[in-house]
Amino acid sequence: MPWKKALLSCVATFALVTGGWLGYLYLRKPAMAEPWKEKFDPTPERLARGKVLFHHVTHCGDCHSKHDDTRFGRPVWPEAEGIGTPFPAGEDFPGTLTSSNLTPDPETGLGNWTDGEKARAIREGVSRDGRALFPVMPYQDYRWLSDEDVRSLVVFMNTLTPVRNPLPPTKINFPVNLFIKALPQPVGRVPQPDPANRLKYGEYLAHISGCESCHTPMVRGEHDYTRRFGGGREFPGPHRSRVVSANISSDPETGIGRWSAGQFVEKFYQYRKYLEEGSPPVGPEGFTVMPWLGICQWPQEDLEAVYSFLMSQPGVKQAVETHPGS
Repeated sequence: MPWKKALLSCVATFALVTGGWLGYLYLRKPAMAEPWKEKFDPTPERLARGKVLFHHVTHCGDCHSKHDDTRFGRPVWPEAEGIGTPFPAGEDFPGTLTSSNLTPDPETGLGNWTDGEKARAIREGVSRDGRALFPVMPYQDYRWLSDEDVRSLVVFMNTLTPVRNPLPPTKINFPVNLFIKALPQPVGRVPQPDPANRLKYGEYLAHISGCESCHTPMVRGEHDYTRRFGGGREFPGPHRSRVVSANISSDPETGIGRWSAGQFVEKFYQYRKYLEEGSPPVGPEGFTVMPWLGICQWPQEDLEAVYSFLMSQPGVKQAVETHPGS
């Protein structure tokens, strides 16, 4: 019958188009620029700046190290700094994820990577072999890193003690493994921000330290930027618990709009005692993914710059319970 032939023709056309589309997604490469060819000069200034970035600002060690999850702030085990670790099974990831070994071990770490390849992976999300990194690696935040800061970060990473640590590979499920290829984009040149410009420098720090990405809620896997800094993003905690990011917008009722700059700084500095005394044990009701132990070591002027930037942004009226059910 004519209708059967038409139906078969439609099915065949659909299969051909779908197959071609999937083939294109499978074969395509993420957008990428050639990595810088230079070897980054390990000046004392870069080493010092890179150490601060790694530990306290970009929080590289938080994901690429092993932690003591039984204590507040999840302090890093010193002997496991930067060695990489599998993400816990059962989290809401489309597959199995492993944070890479960042140490210069040539077999299991980054020992054979060039400085330019490391910088490209950090800011653009492209691995040495041209593979798109899964965006739990916050390269979309690190796109803001200046050329000088990313050089400093790599210079410090090069000084980590090489540790041989074989890890299971990251395996992202179909079709997400194809879709994430669209995320990396070349960055180009990024100038160093002027710390004297408090709003611009505060915005810079809010991006590269993850303030925006963690304190902006997610809807169907995408940030809802109409509620920027409004909190409400959920993170998995121990024993199937959940923690939720706070509202840090300028809203005076549900955010931090009534806080002074001094109160904002003191909120972080109260945790400095844990650096000397050690973090206390904590259960699911007090578990946090907020990097208090890193940010509490920022200079006062940097925290004040972030505060000034947050207060310059629209407030988001959204009440948030940071530890639901506890």
